[in-house]
Amino acid sequence: MSHLKAVVFDWAGTVIDFGSFAPMGVFVEAFRRFGVAVSIAEAREPMGRPKWDHIEAMLAQPRIRAAWTEKHGRAPVTEDIQAVYDVFVPLNEEVVSDYCDLVPGTVETVAALRGRGLKIGSTTGYTRSIMARVLPLAAKQGYAPDNLVCAGDLPHGRPTPMNMYRCFLDLDVWPASAVVKVDDTGVGIDEGREAGTWTVGLALSGNEAGVTADELAALPEAERKALREKASAALGRHRPHYIIDTVADLPPIIEEIEARMARGERP
Repeated sequence: MSHLKAVVFDWAGTVIDFGSFAPMGVFVEAFRRFGVAVSIAEAREPMGRPKWDHIEAMLAQPRIRAAWTEKHGRAPVTEDIQAVYDVFVPLNEEVVSDYCDLVPGTVETVAALRGRGLKIGSTTGYTRSIMARVLPLAAKQGYAPDNLVCAGDLPHGRPTPMNMYRCFLDLDVWPASAVVKVDDTGVGIDEGREAGTWTVGLALSGNEAGVTADELAALPEAERKALREKASAALGRHRPHYIIDTVADLPPIIEEIEARMARGERP
């Protein structure tokens, strides 16, 4: 009998959009429209948060805050966050369809989990309007989770546990220790830990590595190892129970968690 009842996946960088590229250019363009230049690295720093919170975090970065102040004659305020957000969302809606390829191994991993009787949940930093573009494209490739919790669905998103609590209700699963959260970002791991679930970080398919599957495959082994170590160190600060390369590597971890639970261990 399985001790686990569900696995909850993030979306971009976890099951779609290897390297988590869809929002990056959009953040750069949204800020450009307000006369402020930002880099891809700066845009990646708060990744995983709801996009309004992400923009707030970017505007709090000292260099970007100073650039905004120089351009507009004052420090950014709440209305500025909303203004950038109002530009960002429709831009992201336009481009997200180009970044919906499944991460290799997603279909096979989910099939293996369902074969164990596990339910499949999902949370995301994307809004529901953006996910309306993503869901049918993922389904055509064979991935359709049992629920979806988006940024804006609840008063508080990542890194709080609220999205996970909604997953527990949607999926009709409990206790939290019977659930695994899988994510490529620190705040996504945080939401799992705050909710009391097992957590698995993804080092090479997501935001911390920031490379495509083809770019990763082309790297010499020494460079791939260095990239893995760099991404793992960043994720490790959020204390995931496990760190693996991609979702394709998850099934053995599920086996290990089951064995630990059989021995009475909990997250």
